[in-house]
Amino acid sequence: MNPKEQASKARRKAKEQAMEPPAEVPEQAMELTDEVPEQAMEALAEVLGRAERAYVAYLEAQKEVAKAYKQNEQQLEEAYKKAEQQAKDACDERIRQALRARDEAIEQAEKAYEAAKEQARKTLDEAEKAYKENEYQLEEAHRRAEQQTKGACDERIRQALRARDEAMEQARKVRNEMLEQAWKVYAGSTSPGRED
Repeated sequence: MNPKEQASKARRKAKEQAMEPPAEVPEQAMELTDEVPEQAMEALAEVLGRAERAYVAYLEAQKEVAKAYKQNEQQLEEAYKKAEQQAKDACDERIRQALRARDEAIEQAEKAYEAAKEQARKTLDEAEKAYKENEYQLEEAHRRAEQQTKGACDERIRQALRARDEAMEQARKVRNEMLEQAWKVYAGSTSPGRED
């Protein structure tokens, strides 16, 4: 039986007992007791009514606190997932940019290499030796340019992955801190005997 039902039962019992006149009471005393129990019952009913309303309000407040905690927890989780997704998207975009830059640099190096080879072929009649030496130098330059381009791409990818990991770690820390604060607020608001 909950406190509300207990209060209602106690009120009914008190009223019944108050309305029963004791045996062999003088008529004058009976007239007085008719007024006193009625006033006492009204006062008791008012007190019990206030107690019932206060208890119901307490239960409603407790529900509101639990609901607010749940909403806050859900918002924090959504914010963490959003931050995590943003970090992943930023990392993916940086990797795509690095790969595009690498491909463009390699393509430009290939074009420059082909153009230089064509120009070297035109001078073949003039000096075969000069052509071979020039071709070797161009191939070396192409190889170095390709190595530099690949190295730059690898460094950009490493930077993008580091930035992603740092962003995800920061989002995790923020989420954990906010959850801890929300839990403290929730735990404090639902502690028994807590007075505001």
